[in-house]
Amino acid sequence: EVQLVESGGGLVQAGGSLRLSCAASGFTFDDYAIGWFRQAPGKEREGVSCISSTNGVTYYADSVKGRFTISSDNAKNTVNLQMNNLKYEDTAVYYCAVTFAWPITAAQALGLPPLYDYWGQGTQVTVSS
Repeated sequence: EVQLVESGGGLVQAGGSLRLSCAASGFTFDDYAIGWFRQAPGKEREGVSCISSTNGVTYYADSVKGRFTISSDNAKNTVNLQMNNLKYEDTAVYYCAVTFAWPITAAQALGLPPLYDYWGQGTQVTVSS
């Protein structure tokens, strides 16, 4: 059974940092990608970042470039999202998801949530202004 479990969310002041983790289990495909999405109340789910398992290719939304860094620890089957210089508008529930449709473009990886096969339950990130 494929499982994705997010952790690391919380409350932080603007300008602060958080590190989210996504622990993945239950699949053995060689080519896949893990993406991070977020959804704020009343808004659509938004792609934040994505990393490939095969060659480490990473994609970022323009809104987080230079502030967020995605990385993977293949030995632990974990993908991390380091979020620095957080802004109020980063407040959302953050989800990780896995797609076996790799390779895909940045536009696909960040703009097409239906491409992802399994999703975690989400972790809340709240940034106070």
